[in-house]
Amino acid sequence: MTATKNDNLSLKNALPVLLALLVVAAVRLYGLGQAALPDYDSVRNWQIVQEIAHGNLRNLFHHGSPGFSVLYVPVAWVTTNFHVFQHLNALLAVAAVGALAWFVADIARLKPWETALLTLFIGTSVFLTFSGRDFTMGSASLLVFAGLLRAYYRRLETPTDQHLRRAALWLALGLSINYKFILTLPILAVFELLQRDGLLGQRRNWLRVVGILAAPFVVFGLLGVLAGLPWYRWPAVYYNVLFPGAANAAGRQGSVQLDLAYYPWFLLQYESSGVVLMWLIALPLVWKQELFHELRRINLVRYLAVWAYAYLAGMSLLLKAPRGLLLAYGLFYTLTFLSVRRDVKGWLLAALLLVACAFNLNKIEREVYAYTPSSYPQVAQWLRQHHTTKVVSTVGLGLAPFGVDSVVAITSEKQLAQFRQRGYQYVLLDDYYVVTNVQQFDSLRRQQPVAEWPEPMLGAPLLFLEHSEYTGLSMKETIKLQHRVKRSGGAHLRLYRLR
Repeated sequence: MTATKNDNLSLKNALPVLLALLVVAAVRLYGLGQAALPDYDSVRNWQIVQEIAHGNLRNLFHHGSPGFSVLYVPVAWVTTNFHVFQHLNALLAVAAVGALAWFVADIARLKPWETALLTLFIGTSVFLTFSGRDFTMGSASLLVFAGLLRAYYRRLETPTDQHLRRAALWLALGLSINYKFILTLPILAVFELLQRDGLLGQRRNWLRVVGILAAPFVVFGLLGVLAGLPWYRWPAVYYNVLFPGAANAAGRQGSVQLDLAYYPWFLLQYESSGVVLMWLIALPLVWKQELFHELRRINLVRYLAVWAYAYLAGMSLLLKAPRGLLLAYGLFYTLTFLSVRRDVKGWLLAALLLVACAFNLNKIEREVYAYTPSSYPQVAQWLRQHHTTKVVSTVGLGLAPFGVDSVVAITSEKQLAQFRQRGYQYVLLDDYYVVTNVQQFDSLRRQQPVAEWPEPMLGAPLLFLEHSEYTGLSMKETIKLQHRVKRSGGAHLRLYRLR
């Protein structure tokens, strides 16, 4: 079969976007083969997927994200290599960039080269690059969110039962992959109040929507009950988030923290040299007509702006970490792109956006790539050479994926005695305990290690900021903690013999 003229034209139009996605993929994957899983949650997710793949469902509802774990079970049937999971997750985030750019291009009628520019602009976001290199539910959440954005826009643009159900399906999928999708519900409620078309209020429709949203909870709930878990295990995750109990190991308690400067500061420091923040501030003036007139008639700018500003406002009231705005970074970049494109055309538009991408790439080099190479493989090799297969680690589990039979994380020196009695010979003073601000290892730190290795990632400012939600520290306190590590010679992995 020969290609038709329309087929060739379609391929020609798609080529710039495909090339842009390849560039984004290269940015996300560069040096990843030398990296470790950067945080505790990434390692636990990798372990839990393997447990589920072998029929152990004890941790199915870890972080309220059973859909994420099940998504990767087929991978665990083929390999346990964490790099495979890490690379696939990074590519999932690249697909999310493409899905968002495709949606915007469709509604805004962008030319192929403009869509390619938008793809590059979103794809070089510093934080999205950093977070796309872990193994958490963030990447899958971004892809599902892009699907929800498109589906719900269609529901508002063309209010039909089918479009409403399709949006509900994307929302149900999001809730099963990441419990934080519950934050989309009040935003969707705002849109429904603005729309006021009565579609959701019809009995058959709200019953169907409730049924669709309840389906994952019923299916996974029954699966959990059959595996011996309490029926309330998944809903309990939401309860614990809303009403946290005792303080965590870092001493943080509660979930509310008013800090209006945190996210603007982060955008100014890390995202395209403040260009994104500048346009977010100017947006209400630049798009005044589109934002504040004919509120019941949807348009792309108001749609994206409501999502973006609602996320920014809501997360500014809660404990802070850059991932709190995970679903909004792509929206920030898109709104910036649309604002620049409004008044700047052609080669000048391309030049301005490519310069902005270059600023991002420079920041990625300094804040992501520079901290990437890991020494955990050398630690694992040392332990194997000394015929040791079990080790205690301070808070972090970063060593676990590198072929050590048993890595047990502790949060206090007081726990060492019990592991000594159980035959553990070594303890790894993993500076992840500093990142998490679990200050329980002063005596151990003063001893002489038998071996020591640098671990750059544990000194990365972005990693410290990502854990500020766990520590409860403010932005200034978090940076001060990171600077203390930098002044002391950087982060390390120190191995001690248990005595």
